[in-house]
Amino acid sequence: MHVHIIGGGIIGLASALYLRREGAEVTVVERGRLDDNCSFGNAGLVAPSHFVPLASPGVVSKGLRWMLSSRSPFYIHPRLDFDLIRWLWLFFRSSRSPRVAEAMPLLRDFNMMSKELYAELAALPGMDFAFEARGLLMVYHTAKGEAGELALAETARRLGLDVEVWDRDQTAAVAGTLGAQVRGAVYYADDAHLYPSRLMPQLRRYLETQGVHFLLGTEVRRFELADGRVRRLHTASGQHIEVEEVVVAAGAWTGKLLRQLGLRLPMQGAKGYSVTLERPPQRPALPLILTEAKVAITPMGDDLRIGGTLELAGFDGRINRPRVEGVMDSIRPYLPELPLPDLKRDAVWRGFRPCTPDGLPYLGRLARVPNLTVAAGHAMVGLSLGAATGKLVSELVTRQQPSLPLDMFRPERFG
Repeated sequence: MHVHIIGGGIIGLASALYLRREGAEVTVVERGRLDDNCSFGNAGLVAPSHFVPLASPGVVSKGLRWMLSSRSPFYIHPRLDFDLIRWLWLFFRSSRSPRVAEAMPLLRDFNMMSKELYAELAALPGMDFAFEARGLLMVYHTAKGEAGELALAETARRLGLDVEVWDRDQTAAVAGTLGAQVRGAVYYADDAHLYPSRLMPQLRRYLETQGVHFLLGTEVRRFELADGRVRRLHTASGQHIEVEEVVVAAGAWTGKLLRQLGLRLPMQGAKGYSVTLERPPQRPALPLILTEAKVAITPMGDDLRIGGTLELAGFDGRINRPRVEGVMDSIRPYLPELPLPDLKRDAVWRGFRPCTPDGLPYLGRLARVPNLTVAAGHAMVGLSLGAATGKLVSELVTRQQPSLPLDMFRPERFG
C-alpha cells in the first residue's frame, strides 16, 4: 500500500511514522519546506488538562466581549464572509450542545494516548526534543478566574485526572515572583511539554531513515477522481501524482482543499503568535497558562516560549503588532519580573490554527471518497493530539479497529 499524506505538520509526520510501521510506503506532500508551520511555533503542551472543547458553554458570551478589542485574547476581524458567518453560527450552536460533556472523557483519553506515544518517541535514537512529563499550572489572579479554574478542577477529578489546588506560595516556588493580585493555581500533574522546533526536524530526519519520501514545495491544487476514488493529485507546478490512499492533513487549508470534492467542511484559520527567548536569565520551572490572559508560557530546554491570542482574520499573514503587545502586557500582573521579549528585536512567529465549529478535529474516512482520510482541525491542541492522531490515522488507513471511538470526529458531521 502506498499512502500520500498532504501536509507536513505534526499530524502529517506522525501519520507517516505509524503508517510506515504498518509496512506502508509513505510519501509526504508539503507545499512548504518543512521549516515553519503551526507545529513549530506552538506552546509545546501535551495537555490532558485540555479536555474541554473550544466550543463550550460560556465561550460565546466571553468572545463577544473580547471580539471588538484588537488587544484581547480573542479577536474577529470584521468582514463580510459567508464561510465565517456559517462557522460562527455553528460554533454558537455547538457551544450549547450536550455533546460538549460527552466529548470531555474522549479528549482526555486522546491526550493521554498522545502523551504515552510522545514518551515512546522521545526514547528513539536521535530524538532529543526536551520532552518532560512534569505537569502544568493554570495561574489565576481574579476571584472569577479562581472560581472558574476550581470548578474545572473538580470536573477533571471526576474524569480521573491528577489535580491539585496550589496556594500563592506553592505557585511562586515554581513560577517565580508573582504579582500582588495572583491568588494561586491549579496544578495538572498529568500534563507534559516538549520543544516543537526540535521535534519537527528530528522527526523528519528519523522518517527519512525509515524510508519515508518527501515532496517539498509541492502544492496540491486538485484531486482527480475515477469510480468514486482519488486516482491522481494535480499540483500547482503541473505534476500529476498517481495515488492509492490519501491522507489530507493540511491544517487550516484542509477545508479549501476538500471543497472541490463537494465537501463543505467548516474551518477557520485562527492566527496565533509566539516569541521564543533563548536562555533567559530566569523562567518558570513548569509550563504556565495565565488563566484570564489566555497566555501560555513554556520552558523549552534552556529557552522560554510565550504564546497566545486567537485571531479570526482569514489568511492574512501579517503580524498584528497591537495583539502581540497585548499578549506581553497581559503577563505583568502575573509575573512582574519575568524577562519579556523586545518586540523590535526578537522574532515574532505567527501561524494559523485550524479551528472547527465544535472544537473537535475532523478525523476519519470520507464516506463519499473511501480512499481519502481527513486528519485536521485540531485548533490549539494539534501538537498535544498529534502523536495519537497519527496512530489513529494509521489504524483507519490500514482498516484496523481504532484505539479510540471516532464517531464524534466524523469529517462530514456538519453536512
